Amino acid sequence: MRVLLDTHIYLWWLEDSPLLSPAARKIIESASIVHVSAASLWEAIIKIGLGKLEADPADLVAGIRESGFEPLPITPEHTLALTGLADHHKDPFDRILIAQALAEPLRLLTVDALLSRYSELVITA
Repeated sequence: MRVLLDTHIYLWWLEDSPLLSPAARKIIESASIVHVSAASLWEAIIKIGLGKLEADPADLVAGIRESGFEPLPITPEHTLALTGLADHHKDPFDRILIAQALAEPLRLLTVDALLSRYSELVITA
């Protein structure tokens, strides 16, 4: 299974946070490929700038490869997938992540149950 991590899932993985459920850990560990979107890094860096997240941006980037994950750029095809999305979620970062999951396709791992309204590709754990 190929998995795309939602931003908070990636951050919790890096921190080895107890907020990351055992089910989510198992999915990540058993996935054939785990992707982290450029959108997640963009979101995290914005939150760092706003004082809502304490992290070193360079560590967030390095953590992708160090974790054995693959970076996922945002492509024109991903942005086209946004045009067909229902308006279930207003967060632009979550919307591009779901568009990426649909366009690739990938399973999107999140704790945001609202995202599951988009597709069976969304895994809430």
